[in-house]
This record gives sequence, structure tokens and C-alpha cells, in this order.
Amino acid sequence: MLSTLLVGCSSGGSTEETAEVKTEEPGGEAAGESAAADTDTSADDDKYIAMIALGFSHQYWQAVKQGAEEAAAELGYRITFEGPEQETMVDKQVDMLKTAIQNNPDAICMAAIDTESVAGILQDEKAKGIPVIGFDSGVGEAESDAKCSTDSVAAGALAAEHAGELLGGKGKVAIIGHSQTVIDAVERVAGFEEKLKEEYPDIEIVDIQYGEGDQMKSAEIAKSMVMATPDLDLIYTSNEGSCVGAYNGLKESGKIGEVMLVGFDSSAAMKEAVRNGEIVGAITQDPIGMGRAAVESAVKLINGEEVESFIDTGCYWYDASNIDDEKIAPLLYD
Repeated sequence: MLSTLLVGCSSGGSTEETAEVKTEEPGGEAAGESAAADTDTSADDDKYIAMIALGFSHQYWQAVKQGAEEAAAELGYRITFEGPEQETMVDKQVDMLKTAIQNNPDAICMAAIDTESVAGILQDEKAKGIPVIGFDSGVGEAESDAKCSTDSVAAGALAAEHAGELLGGKGKVAIIGHSQTVIDAVERVAGFEEKLKEEYPDIEIVDIQYGEGDQMKSAEIAKSMVMATPDLDLIYTSNEGSCVGAYNGLKESGKIGEVMLVGFDSSAAMKEAVRNGEIVGAITQDPIGMGRAAVESAVKLINGEEVESFIDTGCYWYDASNIDDEKIAPLLYD
């Protein structure tokens, strides 16, 4: 049995050094886990793309950064990649965007925590001819020239498809989401709900709650769910923090193995639990591919080329049976 999962944030980068990482806020003060990563690729300093993410320290964002750095190096651009230490810090992310704009980027790539908070700023930049590319959660449709992301509705539906099969088409399910405002978070839950309702009418969704991706909050939610519904069969969680928290809550309630757990994204702790069968499976994305696609799309738009309005970077189911497959293993991060 796996002991209680505790996942800390790491600010480590890729194994190949392609960047000088400056752990400073845009204003120059120490920023702890939020950081700006300057990619020094011998590119012309005038060719610059600003990237602002939902967060920075989690390995998922480090993987996005890696893909972005690789593409920037190949295309001869300099990038900065930054995000707040917590994915709920709307004001801090807005400040990061404003500071990046002062450096006159040729394009802006952004995963907004709250699309409304940055809408006016990005619209002003678009009016100046600056391309705006959304990645991951993206930005509002009116502000976006292109979006490079997982199809989050399809990802939620894929999780529901496997949940339905695991339950044999009937049972009681609860959902722990991580945000009611971030677009991709909302879509991951909506896709899961819609798929179950369409194809598994005998599966009942008994509760939906939101824990902000916080492990402790999600653990308490999971404990309350199994107490309120003693015959609960499965919990679906919409991100890594929610999944780890739900695992801890189920373990503390003595429900591991009795209530199935389906996750989203990955971490070292999640992978161990998947291998053990304590998490029955999860959805993973392709963050490296997402980072590459965002930068490649930005450069095309800068050069006056057309790009698709939505570029799906893919989603995949993994469980104990395929976690080491050559197509899956590179997409899992710690």
C-alpha cells in the first residue's frame, strides 16, 4: 500500500540546459516559486515572445516551458516563461502580463487564470498588431488568434468512457473539480458529465464539488463524499492536486480499493499509485508538445502566416497496463 501522498512543487527545469532561469518577479524581487525563464539561444534580442502560464513550479509547467524553449531555439527567438506560484493568483498574473508587455514582445502566449481579468489588456495588444496565442487554459475567444491546448471536453469524455467501463455501466460517481472559472477545468468536468449522461444512463453523478486543486481541501471533500454516500463507487478528479488530495482522503477514510479513483495529469506520487492499482487510471496531456505548438504558432503569426484557430495537442488514458508504453511514458511527468 502507498503511504499518504504528499507532492511538493519543484522548480527544476529540463535536463538539458537551454536557458538561464531567473527566479525573480518581473519587478526584480525574489519570487519564491514564481519565476521568469529567459531563453538565451543566440537569437536576435529583438525577436521576443512573452509566455505567461497559470503557474510555474509544477513539473507540468516545466514540461511546457521545455517544449517552448526547444521551439524558440530552433526558430531563433528569445522567450520568457513565467507564472505565479499558485494558480489562483489572478492579480499577480495580471501584473506579470503588464510587465512583459513593457518589454515589447513580438507575440504573447498566455494561459489565463481568469480570462476576463486580462481581456482588455490583450485586446489593446491585438489592436497594435501583436499576435495573442492561448495555451493550456488559453484566453478569451475575442483575444485569441490561436489556441494550443488539449481538447478538454474530449479529455473529460475519455475519462468518463473508461470510468463507465470500469463500473460496468452502472454505479454512483462523484466529481472533485479544481476550478469553476478556468476554462479547461470547467470543460474537463463538463466533458465527463456529458459522456456519462449520453452513454451511461445507469451511472448517477451524486455530487460535484471544487477544491481549487488544493490537496488538503480535496482530501476533505473526498472524505465528506464517502460519508454522505457510503455506497459511492468512483471519484473523478480534474487535476493532479485534486487527485492526490482525493487519494489522501480515501486513504484516511479506509476507502482505497473500495472507491475507485480516476485522475488527471501526473506526478511521481500519482504514477506510483497507478502502478499499485490504487488509482485505477488517469488522463495525461502532452505539455512539451503544447509548449512547442504555442511558440511555433506565434512565429507563424508574426511572419504573417495563417494558423488553425485551435490546435489540439492531444490527451491519453494511462493505467497500470500501459504506463510504461513508449507512447505514454514520455508524456508522464513527476
